[in-house]
Amino acid sequence: MLHDPSSVAAALTEAALTINSHRSLDDTLDAIVRAAQQTVPGFEHVGISITHGNRRIETRSGTGALVWEIDELQYKLGEGPCYDAIRTGGVTIMEDIATEQRWPRYVDEAAGHGLRAQMGLQLYSDESTLGGLNFYSWEPGIDPDAIQLAELFAAHASIALGRARHEHQLNESVTTRQAIGTAVGIIMERYRIPEERAFQFLVRASSTSNIKLRDVAQEVVDSTSRQFAVPPPEGG
Repeated sequence: MLHDPSSVAAALTEAALTINSHRSLDDTLDAIVRAAQQTVPGFEHVGISITHGNRRIETRSGTGALVWEIDELQYKLGEGPCYDAIRTGGVTIMEDIATEQRWPRYVDEAAGHGLRAQMGLQLYSDESTLGGLNFYSWEPGIDPDAIQLAELFAAHASIALGRARHEHQLNESVTTRQAIGTAVGIIMERYRIPEERAFQFLVRASSTSNIKLRDVAQEVVDSTSRQFAVPPPEGG
């Protein structure tokens, strides 16, 4: 337990430095769960989920297989501490699964995994919900200090995750534009057609195959690259 305010401040400072030192989205997610596991006492496992525009929730990082097993169960049933925290906000606590009555279907199945206590916190920005930070314990009971510390940690994690997701989306946007532009050029050259018709060619291919435009474009680029790839020397 971290009752000493100076210990709490030191733990949060170290955690903030750790999770903000990473740049890619996946690296940031992994750093958040590792730092949370080391910072918040009383939990064996930590996981992080992110939300998508279609309201789908996806677990992206965790400290053990239990994280994915328990999260998948919550997504399937549409109930549980972490699921509720993401959907309704704030912190959702399950002190002891043996006496829990809010999520009967979830409790019946989760108990079989050995889970006893759980805590879920919503991660959010000013604009929207980003996901959830989730804690799992083999033992019943959650220390009030751990709840307070987890809330402070989640605030730092929300900032780091928001930044990482923004940078990831920008990078994806640049990569998508580059792939489409290159694919359009390849099709213009291959079929001797103007730019607008080449672009519409990609759009039709995307629509008829039900594959995202950027993926169709990337396949055009990749297949062309394979055609011009230099084979390795014999015996190499």
